[in-house]
Amino acid sequence: MTGDARFQPLCAAHFEGAVGNGDALAASPAHQHPNPSIPEPLQADRRRYRTIWISDIHLGTRGCNAEMLIDFLDSTDSETMYLVGDIIDGWRLRKKLYWPATHNDVVWRILKRAKRGTRIVYIPGNHDEIVRQFAGLNFGGVEIHRAAIHETADGRRLLVLHGDEFDAVMLAHRWLAVVGDALYEVLMVLSGWINAVRRRFGLPYWSLSKMAKHKVKNAVEFISQYEEVVTRAAAARKVDGVVCGHIHTAEMKEFGGVSYYNDGDWVEGCTALVEHFDGRMEILNWPEEIARRDALAALAVSGEAMARAA
Repeated sequence: MTGDARFQPLCAAHFEGAVGNGDALAASPAHQHPNPSIPEPLQADRRRYRTIWISDIHLGTRGCNAEMLIDFLDSTDSETMYLVGDIIDGWRLRKKLYWPATHNDVVWRILKRAKRGTRIVYIPGNHDEIVRQFAGLNFGGVEIHRAAIHETADGRRLLVLHGDEFDAVMLAHRWLAVVGDALYEVLMVLSGWINAVRRRFGLPYWSLSKMAKHKVKNAVEFISQYEEVVTRAAAARKVDGVVCGHIHTAEMKEFGGVSYYNDGDWVEGCTALVEHFDGRMEILNWPEEIARRDALAALAVSGEAMARAA
């Protein structure tokens, strides 16, 4: 069986069997494990937002920070959630099936949100491009589109797309993108080992690949050029801004009166873009949010101990 033949039934099964046959659904991780391995909190105190954008989760790879994303999903809620591409990494799954229980937990939580009434819009990227053939359909409450227009609470129109359409390497030298992806996977494995050691010493999450990317001049120039190209494309479509992913770099900028938003990723930075109910936009850096929450919890425990001692 080819890689595509293995990957397509897996995608189909995760969309509640709306595509593919019954055998594919029965063999899927979602069907075999209908309940999450990490239970959803019964009475979670969730932050409420009007809209949440997340992308570049890369389920099916060892670099995916599924546990941190699960913490984010259990801590937030929204009227609308956009999945801005590369949610599932088909490039990796074609080569080798890697799907731990926590990756299934992420899918379970997204489908659970759809059942609770959250509008879920999935815009596939280049790593999950096989899902693009289902654009215009709705599977399990998940709408699939090639791109979308989002209207903010303050009336701005934002173009939402993954962004690989503007990546010169992807367009002209796909083979180079595949080679780069393999090298990136090695870097992510190293990053995983480093963070395993850091956790043992009680140190917070740290991204080796993110640090390397910001230190390399060519990478910084590529990101800057990419941001400008995407924003010019948005301006040509007569919208007020653009939301994308693809380059794993969360950012909010203005180019000639057009807003550029990138929601980042859940491999390196672990970030999300959110819209507040007044239309204000914000990037949430979840490792920093967890560190802040843990510090407040430790301070509360210390305060209780001091009160008892007094």
